[in-house]
Amino acid sequence: MISVQRADDRYTGGDEAVGILSRHAFSFGSFYDPDNLRFGAILACNEERLAPGAGFDEHPHSHTEIVTWVVEGELTHRDSAGHATVVRAGDLQHLSAAAGVRHVERNDGDVPLTFLQMWLAPLEPGGEPSYAIVPGIADSTPYALPEAGAMLHVRRLAEGERTAVPDTARAYVHVVAGGVRIGDEELAPGDSVRITGEEGLELVAAGAAEVLIWELSA
Repeated sequence: MISVQRADDRYTGGDEAVGILSRHAFSFGSFYDPDNLRFGAILACNEERLAPGAGFDEHPHSHTEIVTWVVEGELTHRDSAGHATVVRAGDLQHLSAAAGVRHVERNDGDVPLTFLQMWLAPLEPGGEPSYAIVPGIADSTPYALPEAGAMLHVRRLAEGERTAVPDTARAYVHVVAGGVRIGDEELAPGDSVRITGEEGLELVAAGAAEVLIWELSA
């Protein structure tokens, strides 16, 4: 089964008065849809846009694997485990909240910040929080997330280039930039696809494109 979610169908949240615009692919915060709570291990896929100086004050997380992908600008991250980093476009950030951690996310730069943040449920709760950042992750370099039984594939495609969607129990595709085609569906930035029980699928780039593909074991 293949289910396409268009960028314009996402739930809009945040607080534009303070420079925060959020677009949610799943039920989140005050938005509740009992038929759209998760997809496999994925609990959230939020596109966040922060104006210069805007951000999320310190807040807690637990029992969640949080993966962040910066599209443009720079994200300042600080957490209660002592990590303080600046995450830039092309960097991959992974915060394992485990039994509990608090963090701050801000746009301390002078240009707008856009990032995609994905939350995944761990296979086992508890443990100690951990943090990792992969600066400038290379094309086709997978990032394993064994805590959630998942693997993230980053693909940067040239026009006409093809890439296989993993043959797995579930796959989740998010178009970051450019356009791609899967079967008869044309996908634009912000569009996503939820794939269950399919094999032999390919993405074909309509032009230069950047795509994130989650390979989910269940």
